[in-house]
Amino acid sequence: MVNIDITAYDPEQVRLMEEMCILVNKNDQRIGADTKKNCHLMENINKGLLHRAFSVFLFDSENKLLLQQRSDDKITFPSQWTNTCCSHPLNTPLELEETNQIGVRRAAQRKLQHELGIKQEQLPLEDFVFLTKIHYLAPSDGIWGEHEIDFILIIRADVNFEANKNEVKAVEYISKEDLQKKFQNPGDWKFTPWFKLICENFLFDWWEKLDNLEESKDIHKIHRL
Repeated sequence: MVNIDITAYDPEQVRLMEEMCILVNKNDQRIGADTKKNCHLMENINKGLLHRAFSVFLFDSENKLLLQQRSDDKITFPSQWTNTCCSHPLNTPLELEETNQIGVRRAAQRKLQHELGIKQEQLPLEDFVFLTKIHYLAPSDGIWGEHEIDFILIIRADVNFEANKNEVKAVEYISKEDLQKKFQNPGDWKFTPWFKLICENFLFDWWEKLDNLEESKDIHKIHRL
């Protein structure tokens, strides 16, 4: 058993580690719940603990993608650049509902407001386009990591936002071409592993089809990356 002094981390981030994530099997069937802390310990991940997550890609009317740099206070993957919002539906009645991914959509609304201050009325649930799921495992620092079935959501909207500094260090809208350049020449930008996986496998193709995402949907498949 790894002995972790979690009190050494930011108090608000420690509090959020007590949220209850949804445990799933490799086919995304619910099998229970556990704390965010337990779900993100590599000791448990290495034993197969798997939870449900989502990743939102928010594009504006110029087809630029809103990126965020995770806060230095984050316990996992601090200071790294990633897609607009990445988090977890919680083990609550509203976010457990699976019809039309409604629970995941509600979680996305909730976290976009929490992290970026985007009002929920600017992001109607029906405007989130669910494309597919990915299953991946990524260590953070040897102690913490991710092992998720990740629902991929795209939404197009011009929004007002005010970043929660405990969650988000910086934000930037970026074009497809500029993001591709960043991957080739990252400089001091470090990207989260799930964002890199999604970009390398899917995102740049989806970006070309934002006006018609129907042909990009693969809603019954879980991609093992």
